[in-house]
Amino acid sequence: MDKTLFDKIWEAHVVKSLQDGPDVLYVDRHLIHEVTSPQAFSALREKGMKVFRPQRTFATCDHNTPTQDQDKPISDPASAQAVDTLARNTMENGITFFPLGDPGNGIVHVIGPEQGIVLCGQTVVCGDSHTATHGAFGNIAFGIGTSEVEMVFATQCLMQNKPRQARITVDGRLAPDVTPKDVILYIISKLGTGGCTGCFVEYAGEVFRNMSMEGRMTVCNMSIEMGAKGGLVAPDDTTFEYMKGRRFAPSEEEFARMVPQWRKLKTDDDAVFDVEHTFDAADIRPMATYGTNPGMGMAVDGVIPSEAVGCDSASFDKALAYMDFRSGERLVGKKIDYVFLGSCTNGRIEDFRAFASAVKGRRKAPEVTAWLVPGSKQVEAMIEAEGIGDVLREAGFELRQPGCSACLAMNADKIPQGKYCVSTSNRNFEGRQGYGARTILAGPLVAAEAAVNGYIDIWKK
Repeated sequence: MDKTLFDKIWEAHVVKSLQDGPDVLYVDRHLIHEVTSPQAFSALREKGMKVFRPQRTFATCDHNTPTQDQDKPISDPASAQAVDTLARNTMENGITFFPLGDPGNGIVHVIGPEQGIVLCGQTVVCGDSHTATHGAFGNIAFGIGTSEVEMVFATQCLMQNKPRQARITVDGRLAPDVTPKDVILYIISKLGTGGCTGCFVEYAGEVFRNMSMEGRMTVCNMSIEMGAKGGLVAPDDTTFEYMKGRRFAPSEEEFARMVPQWRKLKTDDDAVFDVEHTFDAADIRPMATYGTNPGMGMAVDGVIPSEAVGCDSASFDKALAYMDFRSGERLVGKKIDYVFLGSCTNGRIEDFRAFASAVKGRRKAPEVTAWLVPGSKQVEAMIEAEGIGDVLREAGFELRQPGCSACLAMNADKIPQGKYCVSTSNRNFEGRQGYGARTILAGPLVAAEAAVNGYIDIWKK
């Protein structure tokens, strides 16, 4: 029987199948941060246990961390305690930790790939919903709860029921102004936030084959915004070139031995999926959201619709009221207050390259507050090495230091009540970026245009 890519990885990691129950799944990589790990470490300590295989766990601080003055003590007591606790717990258990200021520090889903921690054909978990990012390398990657974090600490395994599978195929060529973020926002707008509930999604077709690794990470990152448990892309030469030579990647000789095995990680021709969706790249335009879930998206130059897929009328009306938008209105021309470039969705070097290309030779609108936050210290260094920092500063922008920043209201970077923020992050829920904040999700080019104009518009090359 022909198998999917997901089937092959899953079956290779099943330690034991429980009769009429879940599978015991071995975990190759466990990523942790300061928010969801303390309780798991405490529970382990109470049982007199330590982490079973610490060499397979990697830690960073990102959610609670400030994005300014990282060389100084963290001013918020709760955040400082969370970061200090992570440092102590990792030291006690012999876990590799990237503290603030370390060259390897950054957002957990940015540093995993760029440090070569995440390879192909692995199982990857983290106490964070956007762990799906790592599926871009042909992995089964998904978020877990705190009790499951403890289970992985203790056993390097998890009990999981095998999920249903979906395949989303996008063929054709994207327009030059369409980014990977636009691709996934378009898909979610067509399927709704429950369109792939409980499934693992394989992304297939010409568009994803031609996409960079950073683009694939952006797409897989937002898989869960349509209800999926995770997303993955079959590895290829693009994948292998990205991984080669990174800090924790295999040696050159070992890497060469592994590539032939990684090439086998693909779906067989006659494999059957539970759900199939197909889209045409020519239909995808630069996107933005107008409501309070990622499924409420539209072409930037379109008009706000009167309904959204999978959203009942009461919820739809409530979302528009929160945003102070109306059906039939255009987003183009809407004034905005903040722009956020960053997060585990769009905080990589390609995102900064795109943003800089759009603002070069122009000036930031004086009424706009822009937070440009690299996803890692490595991205921060590349921004300066490539001259991107100079371009941004000449255009009136300031760079902040790595962290989750304004993606979520867990640090000092909060959008004030009632203010509009064009954000390259992944969620636009009520209060996600701060109490009463109004979030408009978009890609880096749309965000750049808004930052320069002070209002929403499409990028004009």
